[in-house]
Amino acid sequence: MVTVLIVDDHEVVRQGLRFMLTQEAGIEVVGEAGDGAAALAGIRRLRPDVVLLDLAMPGLDGLGVLHALRGDEHRPAVIVLTSYADEDRAIEAMRAGALSYLPKTTPADRVTEAVRAAASGGSVLAPDVAAVLVHRWRAQDREGPLDRLSARERDVLMELSRGRSNREVARALSLGEQTVKSHVSNILTKLGLQDRTQAAIFGLQHGLVPLGDALRDTPGSTHA
Repeated sequence: MVTVLIVDDHEVVRQGLRFMLTQEAGIEVVGEAGDGAAALAGIRRLRPDVVLLDLAMPGLDGLGVLHALRGDEHRPAVIVLTSYADEDRAIEAMRAGALSYLPKTTPADRVTEAVRAAASGGSVLAPDVAAVLVHRWRAQDREGPLDRLSARERDVLMELSRGRSNREVARALSLGEQTVKSHVSNILTKLGLQDRTQAAIFGLQHGLVPLGDALRDTPGSTHA
């Protein structure tokens, strides 16, 4: 038996979903919630297998519920069933832990299919959402590590690769030293590096500065 919690701030929608699901063998609706706070309380008390979750709700919204569940011992399979057609919200919901993302116009048999799939860890996506996800994941596969940096962060990394201090970088790029420090911190985080020396080596390895130029520009070793 697959147990389901329905979360939507419109009672009519909840009633419709309950009626639809109770017609299906092997599916039991164990509760309903009209907002995010009630949803979390219901999930923690009822421990459903699957949650049908709306995104737009008063107070804590659906994305807030997904983020709150990350630290919970019991994490049900979540199907986002929403009026939003925003592809970015769909991707955000999937990243936050939703298994499926469907519009409220989805036919009843498709919703039931998503519930059964979610109970086994499977996903059912609206075709347009699936297409966007595939496109973005392929783009990420083609993305090089330097593509994670902004244009200004690349400039800073180039100066680091020349062995320059924060003060020298600031002077070369007409920036404040504190701004340079912030850029260096972002570079290390985005590239998964430990310190500015690793950053300088990374820049050289990826051809930001010809090795000969870096050796000529470096007064000694890379310094803060």
